[in-house]
Amino acid sequence: MPKKRPHFAVDPAERRLELRGDCAHCVGLCCVASSFSVSADFAIDKAAGEPCPNLRPDFRCGIHDRLRPQGFPGCTVYDCFGAGQQVTQVTFAGDDWQRTPGLATQMFSVFGVMRHLHELLWYLTEALTLPPARSLRADLTAALDETERLTQEAPDVLAGLDVDAHRQVVDALLLRTSALVRAETPRPRSGRRGAGMVGKDLRGADLIGRKLRGTDLRAANLRGAYLLGADLREADLRTADLIGADFRGADVGGADLTTSIFLTQPQLDAAKGNARTRVPPAFTRPTHWPG
Repeated sequence: MPKKRPHFAVDPAERRLELRGDCAHCVGLCCVASSFSVSADFAIDKAAGEPCPNLRPDFRCGIHDRLRPQGFPGCTVYDCFGAGQQVTQVTFAGDDWQRTPGLATQMFSVFGVMRHLHELLWYLTEALTLPPARSLRADLTAALDETERLTQEAPDVLAGLDVDAHRQVVDALLLRTSALVRAETPRPRSGRRGAGMVGKDLRGADLIGRKLRGTDLRAANLRGAYLLGADLREADLRTADLIGADFRGADVGGADLTTSIFLTQPQLDAAKGNARTRVPPAFTRPTHWPG
């Protein structure tokens, strides 16, 4: 069961395990609170607050072992960063929307806020492990402490929290962290293949379907970039900032992501890799990748 633990007493690798969804200690919040429409990711339409028809009475997914063939690949690339079990076991002390219907609206609202906070905890935990950002350690620690404090607030406080305002403060700090890390990546001599992409600012860039095979994207700023269906085979993405980059259907076969910064498991799960794709040790190789 989730519990309050001081960040300095937790190993970053252990902390990251806590910031992963634990369905056994949740009440199917992502299967109810979220909305989705018929698309390549989902086989049906579902409104927010409406339980997915695949959700069983015990809050488990009835087709969990066959989500992709049943038309729900979108579910396989979702992670709440541990917000589900936090809301269920801590914020609402083990109660649930099924047993106490009057809690449903507030519980679903709090879950959305908590997911944002837990995602920030993921990024801040990583930022504190990056040597180039040592000068920001005090600020990063303060931001982590404040975010942790917010996750412990009462339901009514969380439901009314301006999470976007808090996210902007943390994001500014993460941008400074990113700049320090990427600045330490050596720039290749001009004229070398792909040299112009090293350290390039590609924030929010439309790279959908782009042919980027073998491209040196080290230290590139790919925040919020659209990489859907992009060919990133054998690309070098070390020290590239990947916050919010959309990797759905991107081919990262043989790509090097070992030291990419601010990568998340859902991003990996959304991409297409293979046995030669190099991923950070803290991540799980997606089961749908060949090899």
